[in-house]
Amino acid sequence: MEVSDLRRRIRAAIEAARVRAGDRRARTDGATRAYEQFLEAIGVPAFHTMANALVGEGHRFKVTTPGQAARLTSERSADDFIEMSLDTNRDVPAVVLVSQRGRGRRMVSVERILRELAEEDVVSALLEELVPLIER
Repeated sequence: MEVSDLRRRIRAAIEAARVRAGDRRARTDGATRAYEQFLEAIGVPAFHTMANALVGEGHRFKVTTPGQAARLTSERSADDFIEMSLDTNRDVPAVVLVSQRGRGRRMVSVERILRELAEEDVVSALLEELVPLIER
């Protein structure tokens, strides 16, 4: 193989990587803007509504908003929580729901992608992840 051919192929690969990186940055920027609007309009209010309903049923939970996330934390144990955030490390950014709970010395963590971002879908996903936290 000729060195000139190899250099041409390397330059093409570098240019393709540059274009892919630009596309990824654009997708991430767009997803971040959309997620900020979603978090303010739907995400945080859904978490507050869930916390209020849980307190009414005798389960003490509080809502915090660390960074660009919403977190529902048990007041019994700070290790038991459900957190919603935007994962921009993926090729296509996605809203992720992470549930963590302690079982003795062992920590159980579950991560799932929220495909739909309507309020009903967020509440349904929260309820599914909440069951293990309140079943003790």
